[in-house]
Amino acid sequence: MQPFCWLVVIGLGFGQDAIAQEVDTVLKAGADKTAAAQQSQKRIDQLAEQTYDVLQDFRMVNKQIEGLRVYNAQLGKQIENQQQSMADIAASIENATVIERQIMPLSIKMLDALEQYINLDLPFEREARLTSVARVRANLDATRFSAAEKFRQVLELYDIESGYGETIDQYSGLLPIDGQDRQVTFLRIGRIALLYQTSDQSQAGVWDSTGGQWQALPSGEYRSAVAKAVRIAKKQAAIDVLRLPIQSPEAVQ
Repeated sequence: MQPFCWLVVIGLGFGQDAIAQEVDTVLKAGADKTAAAQQSQKRIDQLAEQTYDVLQDFRMVNKQIEGLRVYNAQLGKQIENQQQSMADIAASIENATVIERQIMPLSIKMLDALEQYINLDLPFEREARLTSVARVRANLDATRFSAAEKFRQVLELYDIESGYGETIDQYSGLLPIDGQDRQVTFLRIGRIALLYQTSDQSQAGVWDSTGGQWQALPSGEYRSAVAKAVRIAKKQAAIDVLRLPIQSPEAVQ
């Protein structure tokens, strides 16, 4: 009986070794699968991370594209506005050219009218006023002045002449009296009267616009009024109501 039992024991030993090998094989295969699965999961995680990064980049690029669209739209409006501004400037330049061509003949006509007016006006500082007109007229031909500046000078003369009608002034000068040049003080009252008195206050007179000549004033009230008016113009006396020889507009006409 012993030999048989030995064989059985040996047979059982050989069966256990085979099973162990199969188990090892199965375990190894399982480990390999697990490792492969882990490797696959790792790759999946990497791909997921890469996909997320790509998605973030995509979203960022989309925002940039949207920003560029808004910027391009705004830039397009600015370009359109600039083009309109350029068109307006071109039209203004064209209009300015037309206006500039019209300014010169208008300035000449205005100076001619002003010169004629000065010659017909009260003869106060006539030479200086006509000299100013001649100076501005010469500037019309000067290339160093723009058309706008030339026209401004003409308007300035008109403004100065207009101011004479609202002021009282006095100035010294020579006046032929009885065949002799006498030193006198001229008194201008707006544009309604031009008078004079000699330096010794012995004589006084008024400009007669109808006759175009000086008319002597009689001694008395008028001469005293002229003397006081001169002091007022020199700011040597307070403003007062005076009786002066004023020619009526109807007489001038």
